[in-house]
Amino acid sequence: MMVEGVPGVEQPDLTAGGAVQVTEHRAPGPEGAPDVTLTVLRPRAAHGPRPAIYHVHGGGMVAGDRHSGMHLFLPFVVDHGAVVVSVEYRLAPEHPDPDPVEDCYAGLVWTADNAAELGIDPGRLIIAGPSAGGGLAAGTALIARDRGYPKLSHQVLVCPMLDDRFENPSSRMLDGEGMWDRNDNLFGWTALLGDRRGGPDVSPYAAPARAADLSGLPRTYIDTGSADSFRDEALIYAQRLSQAGVSVDFHMWGGGFHGFDITGADAALARASVTTRADFIRRALET
Repeated sequence: MMVEGVPGVEQPDLTAGGAVQVTEHRAPGPEGAPDVTLTVLRPRAAHGPRPAIYHVHGGGMVAGDRHSGMHLFLPFVVDHGAVVVSVEYRLAPEHPDPDPVEDCYAGLVWTADNAAELGIDPGRLIIAGPSAGGGLAAGTALIARDRGYPKLSHQVLVCPMLDDRFENPSSRMLDGEGMWDRNDNLFGWTALLGDRRGGPDVSPYAAPARAADLSGLPRTYIDTGSADSFRDEALIYAQRLSQAGVSVDFHMWGGGFHGFDITGADAALARASVTTRADFIRRALET
């Protein structure tokens, strides 16, 4: 359903009625791995180097594709002249760690390397993702920092999936209820990590909550709902980023469940969360 769309619901028009140019690209994958496919949205009317959003889709590490949720970034292309690049990373369990995050990094490197061709200002490169995409975005940002390329200006982590250890209360509080409860979460992490899940041999690139050093990361936006399985790990990650000297905007929405901003989009709480996040992204694009 994440790939083909909800039955009876029309697929979004990524061209926004012709205002946006949609192109498909192939980037070299990690060493010894297949190429990585990326979809790029560019405003037809804009000229000169533009800010860019590198999008990593959600799906619990096991579902979705590069088009999942991409339409949510169309307003930034149409109204603010941004370029959006969305990456197709390999999914677990067929492709366990480190394949997904290394694919994301390979696509990010290609984006930076081809900034001139894409009309991107390499100094204004934002990485963003929801849920598993938020975790992979955070892991990719860590890789970019540690390998020294490319430089990211901001990261936007929406209800991010950061910690495989199930040590925090929120990771255990939902059982058989809500969206993405502890059973779903266990499935996703085990698909990605196998027998290593929860043990000592997990890379912080796969589970960013394990990173010992969070200094030197880009300015960060993190949000979550108070009834989200990822609540505590998002809160702790935001706190640790701030303590490491990273500028952080953190929002916890009371009563919000995982994905409430999409599945309950008409609710006042969802509208407030989407507006707050969009305001941050707009400011980031203008920096």
